[in-house]
Amino acid sequence: MGVNRLLRISPLVRENLSVAIKSIRSNGLRSLLTILIIAVGITSLVGILTATDALKREVFTSFEKFGTTSFSVVRKYFSTEGGARARIRNNTTITYSQALAFKRNSAQDQLVSIYAGVASNVAVKHEGQSTNPTARVTAADENYLRYTNTGISHGRGITLNDVDLAAQVCVVGSGIARTLFQRAEDALGKVISVQGYRYEVVGVTESQGSAFGGSADANVIIPVTTARYGLVGEGTSFSIGVVPVEFELGKDYKVQAEQVMRGVRRLSPIDETDFRISSSESMMKDLTEMMGVITLISACIGLITLLGAAVGLMNIMLVSVKERTREIGTRKALGASAKTIKEQFLFESVVISQIGCALGVLMGVITGNLVAMAMSASFIIPWMWILAAIAVCFAVGVASGYIPAVRASRLDPIEALRYE
Repeated sequence: MGVNRLLRISPLVRENLSVAIKSIRSNGLRSLLTILIIAVGITSLVGILTATDALKREVFTSFEKFGTTSFSVVRKYFSTEGGARARIRNNTTITYSQALAFKRNSAQDQLVSIYAGVASNVAVKHEGQSTNPTARVTAADENYLRYTNTGISHGRGITLNDVDLAAQVCVVGSGIARTLFQRAEDALGKVISVQGYRYEVVGVTESQGSAFGGSADANVIIPVTTARYGLVGEGTSFSIGVVPVEFELGKDYKVQAEQVMRGVRRLSPIDETDFRISSSESMMKDLTEMMGVITLISACIGLITLLGAAVGLMNIMLVSVKERTREIGTRKALGASAKTIKEQFLFESVVISQIGCALGVLMGVITGNLVAMAMSASFIIPWMWILAAIAVCFAVGVASGYIPAVRASRLDPIEALRYE
């Protein structure tokens, strides 16, 4: 019974759809302008949200590799004591000697790494070949690759012997190796130049893809002691990475680290902690909140544009009712009911909105991914936002076409036929 009823409705639906398409074609310019307005709104909505989702996924992937149990001890720029945010007057730089003292005094069940970013946006050179000026130089100890969970594809990593001897060696990212030597394995044993300093390549890291702040494949890692003889300035602050070797539930490793660092920096029990302990978990939480705000703002921008499109669509439908008064009167005189006339104009409004939606989704996905890929994020298809855009456009079409549809359905056929 239900199937037969659906089949009886289908011809009417097809007829209304056909009439809607013919009407859109006959008012091509106005319909095109409305479709473009809707498309722009959907493009901004889907485009920004696509880029945001792509970057969010890359950022979270980047931080997840550190694990939820790892954390870092870094310098603290601001004081929050007493609820007021003020600049700390004392020198907050974590010196190499302090980082080394922390490493020596840490518990045996913790892996501790000392590292610092010593140069960014630099070019790496080898025998006339040069990379783009996007590489980063990191000074690190023998535990850095384990702390960042970075694998070696060819060669080896920085060793304790390299650190003790301040060896002129380095580990490069796979992107740098491919750029300068075509094949990653060909980089081993070669000498590269970074800001006038020469290092022998002893290892190539596995491809990491994009990461927060740039590409992990464009990184040059040198021994931390080697960097102290050139790239490290007096104001360089070192960071300390900590990873529990065997995580023990209930043990607060961060509190232990804070106690050790307070002792290293000679803080009294009443002194405010002048360093910061940051975990990947807390950073991911902060990033989630930040991305949520960006997503909300992006959605509001797109919805405001769609609101303008809805007003324009309603205006076009009202004008269409006015211009097609005689047509409506003729259809009613031939037996069309008020419900049929209402459905016809609702169909027309929804079809226009959905055409604009399809165009906007296509442009939004392309634009969003181009922005994301420019920031080293991977391609993504935001199915959730696409479905949301379709639903929103359907609601816009119904809301914009309802009043004109009701007005058309209430026209008196006799008066409509007399209309000039």
